[in-house]
Amino acid sequence: MLYKTIVLELIQDRPELYGQLHKRRLLLPTVNRLAGELNARHLAWKQELQAIRPGSDSQIASEAMEPAVKELEDRLSADSEEEARAFLDEAMAFLRHTPPA
Repeated sequence: MLYKTIVLELIQDRPELYGQLHKRRLLLPTVNRLAGELNARHLAWKQELQAIRPGSDSQIASEAMEPAVKELEDRLSADSEEEARAFLDEAMAFLRHTPPA
């Protein structure tokens, strides 16, 4: 649940993106997809940090979250309306190719 909460907060920090996703009924599927991606990136960063510093597991999880969230923030940052539309188009294309659960 932590990943979904983080993703939702990042999207809510971008009112235009949030509004478009909500209006098109893509908010929940997008949050779910991005939460999965954030989870995967967090795990990848944890593995990388553990390889560099074995034995410091307790601190590595929180340290690994920072760059994973930063990567997601960078993806969500839309400097223009065109980039926001491109993000929405990407989300819609992904959902069209995803079988219902």
